[in-house]
Amino acid sequence: MMSKAKTVKQYLAELPADRRKAIQAVREVILKNLDKDFEEGMQYGMIGYYVPHRVYPPGYHCDPKQPLPFTCLASQKNYMSLYMMCLYAGGELEKWFRAEWAKTGKNLDAGKSCIRFKKLDDLPLDLIGKAIARISAREFIRYYESAIKNAGAKRTSSAVKKKPTTSKSKAAGRTEKAAGKKRKKAASRA
Repeated sequence: MMSKAKTVKQYLAELPADRRKAIQAVREVILKNLDKDFEEGMQYGMIGYYVPHRVYPPGYHCDPKQPLPFTCLASQKNYMSLYMMCLYAGGELEKWFRAEWAKTGKNLDAGKSCIRFKKLDDLPLDLIGKAIARISAREFIRYYESAIKNAGAKRTSSAVKKKPTTSKSKAAGRTEKAAGKKRKKAASRA
């Protein structure tokens, strides 16, 4: 359910009262704990917290016109979501976060970077704040660049291991296979 709102204020105004209250509470925790180099605005139809181009000129590799996404907050059809990109690729922050969440006794309904919740009580807001505060924009940029570099290295190494089969090599293989069959037939006749 992507919003067409141009501002955070418009986005919040579109929400039903109960969702607005929950989203606003999470938003306040994020803003209170967010590093000064991040900015808030609309991104991908959600409330976004991102590294602006003035801090990170290359932007998001998937769409360089977009600033680098850090966290997003959204009201979806069946739940609300908090997307925490800093947790996406695992690592120490994600391990710490999951261990701390387990201590709260609350159920963690999560995907790779998405935490789904139906009501505000589903979230340990203090933990969300601590997670946001643990990583500065500069640290997030280093994490992001490292992840992109590692992903590229994995793609390159798997491409080297799996040499692409060309039309010529496929044809040569078929020709050799056919020649082998002919030799076997000739040998069986003899």
